Amino acid sequence: MAANYYEILGVSKDASADEIKSAYRKLAKKYHPDLYTNATESQKAEAEKKFKEVQYAYDVLSDPQKKAAYDQYGSEDGPMGGGGFSQGFGGFRDFGGFDIFSDIFSAFTGGGRASSGPRAGDDIEVPLTLTFKEACYGVEKEVSYSRVERCDSCKGTGAKDGTQYKTCTKCGGRGRITVSQRTMLGMMQTERVCDMCGGSGKIILESCPDCKGKGKVRRQRSVKIKIPAGVDNGQMLTMRNEGNAGGPGAPNGNLIVIFNVLPHPLFKRDGVNLHMELPITVAQAILGAEIEIPTLSAPVKIEIPEGTQDGTIIRVKGKGVKHLRSDSYGDLFVKVIVDVPRNLSGKQKKQLKELETVLAGGKYDKLDKYNKIIKEL
Repeated sequence: MAANYYEILGVSKDASADEIKSAYRKLAKKYHPDLYTNATESQKAEAEKKFKEVQYAYDVLSDPQKKAAYDQYGSEDGPMGGGGFSQGFGGFRDFGGFDIFSDIFSAFTGGGRASSGPRAGDDIEVPLTLTFKEACYGVEKEVSYSRVERCDSCKGTGAKDGTQYKTCTKCGGRGRITVSQRTMLGMMQTERVCDMCGGSGKIILESCPDCKGKGKVRRQRSVKIKIPAGVDNGQMLTMRNEGNAGGPGAPNGNLIVIFNVLPHPLFKRDGVNLHMELPITVAQAILGAEIEIPTLSAPVKIEIPEGTQDGTIIRVKGKGVKHLRSDSYGDLFVKVIVDVPRNLSGKQKKQLKELETVLAGGKYDKLDKYNKIIKEL
């Protein structure tokens, strides 16, 4: 019985493509082997198993034809398929399976399958933590990660010295074969991965001792990346061809750096704009004041007008975050908080009552409006 791919990704059957992709990204990061380098062997094995399940489930549900077949027949291979994981993984998202719907479609349109050529390497996602200022100003960082690379000893062939192999006699070195398949529409000719050479087009006579015949090895790699000013939490930077090695003659995957921006103790970010709260005294609110405030660059002075009310927003132009694709900047919005004093002494309370009499003749917009409403009730 095929696995329930929707349950594996934790989404409903009517989930959108974006929801499926989002769920896959979260789980792929959670179970990625690079996060378990210091774990126990059992934890590594369990994480690898989960990672493969997530990769396979996403491979099916992100492909419209495979998804349609799975939804209708319970197998991405259609009515003739055996279903899901029982066929094995064959590596991370490199299944070499037969998709009846895509092959039927190709037969009618004359088009070829996208997987007929060498398969590009898988992308690698790496989280990178930045301070608030690093994200706003930009910074250069070194990122270390593990990736699959072509074995230099055998030049990616999997054969000792890169020479101990022969051309596959079944596919003639093409890596793919044409087979006849009985379908609901009759006999159809389709192309699939050669089952004798596994799609490599070669039969290894003596395996490379360094990669054990796989043609690829896992190595640690470090790259320096320039992070532009203005990146935000959750945004991604793609480094082309820095991911896992692809098939023979195919390009590497990409390295996708996902930013995790730490919060700032004073500023809150909204796109390119910044927000902050500025506490002032009652006297400053009544009489007005000139107050120096911090910004991302240098301190600036702002005017607090006479009679400023609690919650008033003052806009400081150009003191926000730099736009990613231009040299312009957002603004800083300062919310004024009138800080009412507590724990007054007896003398202070007496002086305040005397002051209340003095202020009684002042204009109270909110109080006057309230009293008017009360009278009309």
